[in-house]
Order: sequence, then structure tokens, then C-alpha cells
Amino acid sequence: MENIKDEFQGFGKGFVDFPRRLPEDCVEYTLYIINSKLQSQKELLTRLEAVRKEAVKLMNNLLKDYIWQRDSFSLELESGKGMMYLHGTSSYGDSVDDEWLIVYLLKELSRAFEDLWIKVIDTDGEFLLIEAANALPRWLNPEIADNRVWINKEKLRIIPLSAASNTSSTTRTASVSHSLTIEEGLRTITSNPEILMNSPLIEAEAFYRLRNYPAQISASLHHSLITIPRKLAFVLHSMPSTIAPAIEAFYLRDPVSLRPLQLASPELIFPPIDLVTVSVKFTKVLYAQLRSQRFSIPAAWKDIIAQPKEDDATDISLEPNHKWLETGMKVTSGFEMFITDPKNGDNRKVREIKIVLEDLAEDESLELPTDEEIAKWSDVRRADDEKWLDINFEDFDRELQGSKQDKEASINPRAFGPDRPSGFGDAKTESDLKKIVERFEAFLNDESAGVDGAELDDMDIDDDEDDLDEDTEEEDKDVSFDENEFARMMREMMGMPSEEDKYQTAAFEPATTKASKIGRIREVNADEEDKEEEAAELRKVMQRMEAELNEAGALNLDPTPKKLATLKSRLNSAESNSATKDVAEENSDEEVDIDLNLAKNLLESFKSQAGMAGPGGNLLGMMGMQLPRDEDDLRST
Repeated sequence: MENIKDEFQGFGKGFVDFPRRLPEDCVEYTLYIINSKLQSQKELLTRLEAVRKEAVKLMNNLLKDYIWQRDSFSLELESGKGMMYLHGTSSYGDSVDDEWLIVYLLKELSRAFEDLWIKVIDTDGEFLLIEAANALPRWLNPEIADNRVWINKEKLRIIPLSAASNTSSTTRTASVSHSLTIEEGLRTITSNPEILMNSPLIEAEAFYRLRNYPAQISASLHHSLITIPRKLAFVLHSMPSTIAPAIEAFYLRDPVSLRPLQLASPELIFPPIDLVTVSVKFTKVLYAQLRSQRFSIPAAWKDIIAQPKEDDATDISLEPNHKWLETGMKVTSGFEMFITDPKNGDNRKVREIKIVLEDLAEDESLELPTDEEIAKWSDVRRADDEKWLDINFEDFDRELQGSKQDKEASINPRAFGPDRPSGFGDAKTESDLKKIVERFEAFLNDESAGVDGAELDDMDIDDDEDDLDEDTEEEDKDVSFDENEFARMMREMMGMPSEEDKYQTAAFEPATTKASKIGRIREVNADEEDKEEEAAELRKVMQRMEAELNEAGALNLDPTPKKLATLKSRLNSAESNSATKDVAEENSDEEVDIDLNLAKNLLESFKSQAGMAGPGGNLLGMMGMQLPRDEDDLRST
């Protein structure tokens, strides 16, 4: 075994510099103590232990009743490369609120310890800078942002480019393209902390999602009444946090985990007998995951719960008792899948649940709670409002319109009666959506941007590619923008006659055609005088074809009154109307046909977008037009 371990360590040594990437939906946090007064490792260890104890105390005060989606916030003492620090990694799954709760806890710890420097990243890297992207200086791009962003004394502190020359190589591009290592970042903080920058604007953007904490902690929870077996009610009352992995097992179910529920007479851990209705605590993310899922009734539940009708798929029209029973069936099924799935055999919470169930089966003194005992539980009949689940489409669309709608409403706020309630049950969601729209409008309305578009800094230019400049210049010439060609293509897409067609129509006169054709033939057959007779014959054939087509009006995209009258008289020889009247009607019809063709193409382009973004919707939006949804499609669906 020792030889195997040695071989494995030797294998790992070859990958020391290999870039490490966090798993999906994970946040990593590292806490360092930088204090020149600490003279020994023992003093540093004592200081780090004090930070860890403060973190536990903070969690007990703020998160006593909180339910984590996956992993909770935890700190472990680690050491490496001559450093000692606290480190933790948490998986937050679909609950982004868990990630920001961890940031809030770290920020609170930095307030309690002034010599504490905190680095936090997730799968995307420096996500605090991503949040503040709208306020970042142009030099701070993802390529050089590693290990430059720190939290200290509740402030967001950034190591500037000027600090790179002291810790990196002295090459010309070091201060521009160099990404700091963790050792270089800590060395800069230790030797020259006053050089770090703190921008209130960047900080406000980066910590924007923390504005409602700590109140957001309780606001993210939801209580709902559900009907479940008495045994499961006892487990949930004893271990409320087990609801999270059970719902995730239900939400991410697969055929293997569903197999015990699909049997005709399964031996269930929580059979649907001795049912009780109790209030269960969820997070809003967990409850939304539970309610959003369509789930076929397991065999053991078919005699207890009726299959809902198609009209009741949204659960809005269901009776409360039926909804409690259906939700309880999903929760119970989630616990069955979570406990019986072989891949969860080593899960700590699975082992804890099994211990509780074994104690109930073996210890005769332990009995399930009676109805009277359940009635004494705290908040046993609590049911929170579920309006936050509902988002009105019209209100959502109105919020997407941004400040334009706000200005219209401010002119006459009660023109349509009393103020309508927001279509968002969650004020946080509404606020975040408004912020997205404001940022997008600010980007579109940025008057400082020139006609050349985005400007490049020196850091955006790779010095290693100087030898490719000549090739790229030639390629740029090949793909340069041609305004005339673009205009022609746009006119063809909209069904309008192109300028080229008009010029060709005007050029279809015998003399002009003759001269152009002769020019082409002479250019091709300049050295072949013996073929002049063939060329002349070819010209005669082309002239006859041109005259015949022109007489029929096939080549005329801009017809003259004379030709229109001739064509009209041929097609309608039985009519006795005057030629002038026919020309006027034909001209008006021609204009209508062009407008109708353009409108038809625009509408078809808009409809083909199927509600998504596209060229038709963009063109209409720039013209200030907004088309309604297709009512025929709505009726058909």
C-alpha cells in the first residue's frame, strides 16, 4: 500500500502547475491572517482558531433555522507552501442565495478581525468583479484579475497594476498581462498595503446583493402545510435540514432511484399510512423545485390521491387538502429515493435518518408523536403566502421596458385607476430585474462610445503575434464592410426592388444594350477577328430576346405609362376603360404591392422568431414599433 501511495504522489508531482478548476456550482473561500505583530506559528494558529470560533458563533446566531441547499459554510485549518490559513469549499447547487450568504458571513468576519484578509471565488472565478463589471476600470480584465481581489475590514480591496512590478518579472508586459500568484498577492499586502485601491462604486456594485442581509436570511424561507406519514413528520421535526437532500433527490431523480416506487407492492420506508398534516419549512428554491415538477403517482399512493385533471396542472384550482396531499406525496417520495438510492449510502444525513428509524423500531420506549403532541409543535399549522411563485406576464414585460415605462407612469400615475400590484411576488426578483434593464439601457445609451466601437488597450494586444500582422491586414481587406452591398442585401430581404435592378431596367434600350454587348464581345474576342460573324449573330439573337421580353414587360421593374397601357390592353382586351385610367390604377397597385410585400416579409420574419430575439423584432424596435403576440397562435395552443 505504501508503494501505491508513493506512486500516486509521484504521479501528482507532474501536475503541480496544471490549472485547477472548481466543480460546478461551488464557492471557495480562503482566510489569511496578515499581522506583523505575530512572532510565531503558535500565535498565528491561536488567531486563526479565534476566527474559526467566531464563524461558528456567527452561524449559530444567524443561521440556527436556515436550510442549506447542499453544503453549509465551514472553515478548516490548512497549511501549505509555508503558510497557515483557513479554507472552505461549499456546493450551493441551484440556490445562489447560499453563495451570497457565505459572502455576507465572510464580510462580517472581516469586520470582527481587522488583520483578516479574505479571498473568495466560484466556478466563474472572481465573481465579485463579475457583479461589478459595469464599474470596473478598463485595465482590470479577467486575464489579470486572479488573486487581486480581497475583502478586508468589510471593504473590497484590489491590488493595482503598479504593484505587479515589485512581485513579478521586469519584462515590458509584466505590469499589463501578469496574473498574480497567491504568494505574490500576499507579499504585496504584507509589504505595501497602502497601495491597494478601494473604489466605493466598485464595492457597491460587487456587494449589491448583500443589501438586504441579514433580513434576507429569513425572507428566503417558506413554510407550507403538507400531508405526510407520521413517521416522516417525526423525522422532519427532529432533523429539519434533511428536507433539502430529499427534495434534490426528487428533483434530480433517475430510473434507478424511481424503481422502489414503481413496484406493485413495494416495501416502503415511509408507506402512505397514518397520515398527518403538518407545516414544513423549506427554502423558496426548494419549494419552487418541488411545486414545479410533474410527477406520476406511485403505486402505493394511487388509492389515496386522485390523478389531477389536465385543467388542474397548475395546482391553482386544487382544493387545499388535495394540494397538501400531493405536495406531501412528492416530499415522501423524495425521502424514499434519497434513502434507498445506493449512491447515497455514505451520505451523513442518510446514516442519521437510518439511526433514528432503527431507534424507533428497536426501542419500545420511543413512540411516534400523537396528534396532541404534534399540535404543540412550533408553527405546526403555519402556511405562508405563495404569491411569490406567480409572475404576471404583462408586469414582467413592463419591467423589461425599463425606465421608458416608469417615465410614462410618472406623468399620470393613476390614469388607469389605482396602482396595480406588482406582478412579482418577490421584491428581490423585481429589484434585480430592474437593475439588469438599467445596466442594459446605460450600455445602449453610452454616448462616450465612438464610431469605432470598443477601444483596445495595450493589454488586449498580444506581443507574440507581431509576425502575423501582415496576414491579418490582408484578411481584413478581404472581409471589409461594403455599405452598397449591405444595402442591396437588405432591400432583397425586405422584398423591395434593388437599385441595381432599376439601373438594369433603364439600360435595356437597344443602343445601350448593343454597345455593352459589343464591348463585352470585343473584350473576349479581341484577337479572334474570324469570329465577328458569330458575335454579330449572337447580338441579334440577344436583341430579339430583349425586345420580346421588354415588350411583354418581364424585364421592366419601373414601367412607363405607355408599356403599362399596352400590357393592360393585352390582358384586358374586353375592357373599354381608357389607357390613362389603367395607368393610374396600375401605378397605385404597384405601390401597394411593394408595401404589402415589405410588410408581409417583416411580419413573417417577426413571427418566425417565436418570441425570441431576431432581425425582424430588432428592426421594428428601432422604428419604435411593438407588435402584439399572435392571437391565432394563442388560441391554437
